[in-house]
Amino acid sequence: MTIKDAQITVDEWIKTVGVRYFNELTNMAMLTEEVGEVARIIARRYGEQSEKESDKQKDLGDEMADVLWVLICLANQTGIDLTEAFQKNLDKKNIRDATRHLSNEKLK
Repeated sequence: MTIKDAQITVDEWIKTVGVRYFNELTNMAMLTEEVGEVARIIARRYGEQSEKESDKQKDLGDEMADVLWVLICLANQTGIDLTEAFQKNLDKKNIRDATRHLSNEKLK
């Protein structure tokens, strides 16, 4: 599935099953909540915090997909073509960071 396909799929789902988009502020709060769930799993599974028994059942991929879902909702609501935006962002990084990381002693 391409990013464009994902945007179309989410839009169709929202309009048929979800009835309508939540407003942008609600979706922003939901995005923050979903990122927090990803952070919790990462901090406990890969960081120094101990993982609770109830956290061991959490599916990191599913939580990341929740983040992507809400991000796509926000993009759809605000008229952002994520394929185009991602390509522009990648182009920017390729120009700005062409040698930056290669010459960073901390990364060697």
